[in-house]
Amino acid sequence: MLTKRIIPCLDVKDGMTVKGVNFENLRHAGDAVELGAFYAAEGADELVFLDITATLEGRSTFIDMVRSVAQHINIPFTVGGGIRSVQDVSALLNAGADKVSINSSAVNNPALITALAQEFGSQCVVVAIDVRSEPPSNASSALPSGWRVVINAGKHPTKLDALAWAREVEERGAGEILLTSMDNDGTKAGFALSITSAVSCAVSIPVIASGGAGTPQHFADVLSDRPHGGFADAALAASLFHFRELSIPTLKQFLRAEGVPMRL
Repeated sequence: MLTKRIIPCLDVKDGMTVKGVNFENLRHAGDAVELGAFYAAEGADELVFLDITATLEGRSTFIDMVRSVAQHINIPFTVGGGIRSVQDVSALLNAGADKVSINSSAVNNPALITALAQEFGSQCVVVAIDVRSEPPSNASSALPSGWRVVINAGKHPTKLDALAWAREVEERGAGEILLTSMDNDGTKAGFALSITSAVSCAVSIPVIASGGAGTPQHFADVLSDRPHGGFADAALAASLFHFRELSIPTLKQFLRAEGVPMRL
């Protein structure tokens, strides 16, 4: 069994890490570069930095931060937020990022996934998929998986079924999927195991589970390859780590004891 990964996520606004519930009511959680270095020293396997404003004015500030992160940490890191072109990705990779994450732009322009994979390699391309659950319905708009893809920080529903979109992004060349349940995000009530396991089993590329981490057991559940587990390859969390409610060494020791393969 492949080693599972623990990935802190840093939502960045003006160089500072922020966190809220369901992407709202943001509060500061510290300097992004300092937090990244702290997590690398603690044993995080990778990091994700998301530019949550991604304004034209702020893009250069974010790239400066990426350069600084690359100078201060020695683990792989992914960056995302407002990426719309090959040129955007080139600038971020040249600044030192290992991977990029695209979300709304992939939905609006699926050909971008293919273009990025061809230009930089699938290993650099993470497609973030944000989903919301929908109750069963006999309506013509009902989705096979029961989960709808949403964009723009979860505010705008699309017509895409989560499972169908996951398969498509893999076919288009994505090297990894970052799957976030917007219903669970920031609630600390646990990951959405049903959709995570469904997506993980439907594609052959790694799936990072996101949204809802609150206890070590939640990580064990979503990373488990046992019946009723999430079958995820990695688990991502933010506030749980940012506000020191759980340390990465403690979490990894717990997961190892639970039979989840971990790099300690």
